[in-house]
Amino acid sequence: MTIKVGDRLPEGTLNESTEFDPVNGCPMRPQTLAVGDLVKGKKIVIFGLPGAFTPTCSAQHVPGYVTNFDKLKTKGVDEVWCLAVNDAFVMAAWGREQKAGGKVRMMADGSADYTRKLRLEFDLTAKGMGMRSQRFAMVVDDGVVTHLAVEAPGKFEVSSAEAILAQL
Repeated sequence: MTIKVGDRLPEGTLNESTEFDPVNGCPMRPQTLAVGDLVKGKKIVIFGLPGAFTPTCSAQHVPGYVTNFDKLKTKGVDEVWCLAVNDAFVMAAWGREQKAGGKVRMMADGSADYTRKLRLEFDLTAKGMGMRSQRFAMVVDDGVVTHLAVEAPGKFEVSSAEAILAQL
């Protein structure tokens, strides 16, 4: 069953790369992070999407959260995470391209392990993309889901930064 409001986030790990090689500019040193430790005592908006550098994700989803970061902070949000089934190197490069640094944490779930624990996986194998995340957004307060919005396939309506701001 898909995670729902009132559920505690499952234990698991995500990867994040925030450092770049000064010579070639490539992301480096991904860190493996325990989700339970990261959410403790914080209000976090987590939005998931099918993949880095994809059209809607790059043109609307991530930019909306980057643009609205300060508004989310004024509503009591401590952090904003972008979760995608990509590796930490790709997520770091995409975050840099999206100017997400210091606003949106680009969290990698390279093998979709955590996405499966949330039961928010989306099989795009037929389109050559493998297992991905559904497009969603959730508000998590001290590890407990207080709001969850999952998009219908092909839609971008309920998981935008503006939609989450309206829920806070």
